Amino acid sequence: MKVLVLGAAVSGRAAVRLASRLGHDVAVYDRDPGAMIDLPPGTVVHAGEWDRKFFGGVDLVVTSPGIPEAAPPIADGIAAGLRLVSELEFAATHLEAPYVAVTGTNGKTTVTEAAAAMLRASGRRAVAAGNVGLALSDVVGEPWEVVAVEASSFQLRFIDRFHPAAAAIVNIAPDHLDWHPSVAAYAAAKARIHENQGPDDLVAYPVDDPLAVAAVAGARSRRVPVSGDHRPPGGNGPQGGRLHIGDLTVPVPDVDPVWRYDLTVAATLAWARGATADAIDAAMTSFVPGPHRRRVVAVRNGVTWVDDSKATNPHAAAAAAGAYPAVILIAGGRNKGLDLAPIVAVPGIRIVLALGEATGELVAAGGDLVTPVTDMAEAVRLAAATATGGDTVLLAPGCASFDMFDDYAHRGQVFTELVLGLDGGGT
Repeated sequence: MKVLVLGAAVSGRAAVRLASRLGHDVAVYDRDPGAMIDLPPGTVVHAGEWDRKFFGGVDLVVTSPGIPEAAPPIADGIAAGLRLVSELEFAATHLEAPYVAVTGTNGKTTVTEAAAAMLRASGRRAVAAGNVGLALSDVVGEPWEVVAVEASSFQLRFIDRFHPAAAAIVNIAPDHLDWHPSVAAYAAAKARIHENQGPDDLVAYPVDDPLAVAAVAGARSRRVPVSGDHRPPGGNGPQGGRLHIGDLTVPVPDVDPVWRYDLTVAATLAWARGATADAIDAAMTSFVPGPHRRRVVAVRNGVTWVDDSKATNPHAAAAAAGAYPAVILIAGGRNKGLDLAPIVAVPGIRIVLALGEATGELVAAGGDLVTPVTDMAEAVRLAAATATGGDTVLLAPGCASFDMFDDYAHRGQVFTELVLGLDGGGT
């Protein structure tokens, strides 16, 4: 079989490696010729401007998240009647271990990694893969007993038989409208996570999220509502001082309510695949948020500095800002076709320091509340000069980072280094 992989970033390169291991004839296309390094011998390389002739003789096209469905390589493939699948679908077809899957707008990495940790603590050979950085194609062929898969809407858009034994839609809020044609299309892609499930499977979802509730309405699997604040009827959550996961109860974890919800979802998936009560409790007790996810960087003169660079959409940024009583917010970057007004509407925000391409949109939405800055260094300096005891200086951009930084992690690292370099040091 001849396979054409679109994109030579993390997932695309993993798909090339897997297709080569399987003995297929493999070609890869990427606009950037510099991406074509360290590919398996015999890989045919197409770079530069897209040309439909690259489809010559191709039996299967494997898509990458970085190429929108409206872009010529994918649009032309659909028009030509070719079979297009995501790297996630391609890998899952060859995965021998059962898997659980997590999607959503915010928190899916936390849930995926926590579920894998709970399973490992139970003695299961488990790994977190997918959109977490380790491509699913790179775990195929390894002796895993269960795989926890983070699935993005881009990956779910092109699935056929992807079938997790347990799935979760963590939440759904408008995002990635620079990739999907509408909020409805974005939500529909998320809903595909349960498309191939049956009555023996389960799908967890937030009971108080209307878009997520609607997304699971047609599921044939068992629907499990989840909350971090209470135990919904027939679902999982805290009640009477204990956290209830089906017929399991463990102590309620002493964490931020956002993390409590995420851990409850993770426990729902892990319990479904054989995790033990002690392991779930231990994983919750030892839980530490991932880098750039509401991480306290420093406390100086009564001012708390928090890095939430992973908040790359307005829903996440507004939720983060709403968690603190008095906020100096650093926001902005490259908007993804979203309404930024919710970011500046949080009552506790004292000032928004806006940077990057979205500065004008934030000023239009927030008026005098918003002060433009030229870069992260100016934002940190101005925040330090403005903040008083009890304030939280929060980096929660609500936008992508690619206008000024390599990725959200680079943005968070720059913020952290600038904060730690302020006179007076850290905590």
